[in-house]
Amino acid sequence: MYKSWSVILAKRIRSVLEGTEADSFDSVEEIHLRVGKPLAVTMKSGNYYVSNKGKITKKWGESFIVKGQDIEETLEYVSSYSRYAYEEEIRQGFITIKGGHRVGVSGEAVVNRGVIQGLKYLNGLNIRIARSIPGCSDSFFSLLYPGRQLNHVAVISPPGCGKTTILRDLVRKLSDGTGEEDGYRVSLVDERGELAACYQGIPQNDVGRNTDILGSCPKSEGMMMMVRSLNPQILAVDEIGTLEDWDAMEKVFTCGIHLLATAHAGTYQEFQDKLPEKFRGSSGMFQRILSLHRDGKGQIGWEVKDASGKEIGRGCC
Repeated sequence: MYKSWSVILAKRIRSVLEGTEADSFDSVEEIHLRVGKPLAVTMKSGNYYVSNKGKITKKWGESFIVKGQDIEETLEYVSSYSRYAYEEEIRQGFITIKGGHRVGVSGEAVVNRGVIQGLKYLNGLNIRIARSIPGCSDSFFSLLYPGRQLNHVAVISPPGCGKTTILRDLVRKLSDGTGEEDGYRVSLVDERGELAACYQGIPQNDVGRNTDILGSCPKSEGMMMMVRSLNPQILAVDEIGTLEDWDAMEKVFTCGIHLLATAHAGTYQEFQDKLPEKFRGSSGMFQRILSLHRDGKGQIGWEVKDASGKEIGRGCC
């Protein structure tokens, strides 16, 4: 089991996983380390445990048990032995590492006057494996951008259904263009470093040849910085939600720049309910809404609606 992300795991965990068939890890989406609990993985088909012999199974009785030292050692690798340099990210609950993989952190919060200052007594890590899947948006791209004509597009789903992966591929396709048509100028606000996965400023993921990237910057501030300085035709951003995000998007909208954004929502109606009132319905901001969902077998389904809520297509990725 030699994957690009495996080097950040504690040696004890790496050792047990090396006995696992490589193919088994091609569909792993998350690795869960919890002190005193079985080593667990999340795959498309559900949650599983890793046995002491490296087998992936639904049975937890023979599972490899994670120790506190495994958490500490893994975090040392994740932070390149400089945990203090990642204090701000840990305070937010996760660290993004090379390759765009995200390591979520749990423990006891240190709170001062209602503000989280950091975490102590760490008891868990959740490693979310980032994967680029070129072409994963092919089946619905023409519904979102008919004739490559630009629309304001929102991609919505519950967690774990591939919003970020889809967003990355849409950005790539819009930026690269086709053999017959030029690509668009895309500005990508990559607050958590999951989309382009820049390492020392160089993107590790393919987000297109005409894409400008602003990483490690709050979305609301980053959107306005890119509008002022980079003259984008499309502005892409992942996981909008705060009032500050919506205020910034309204300003982008009025500048004539096309928006491409993702948001957490289980259904089209839930997304509409989350929108500020002036952005709802056919007179609102988004002309196309792509909804993603996962069935009981792990298959990702999609549905595209227009601004009025009328369905214009559905299928499976």
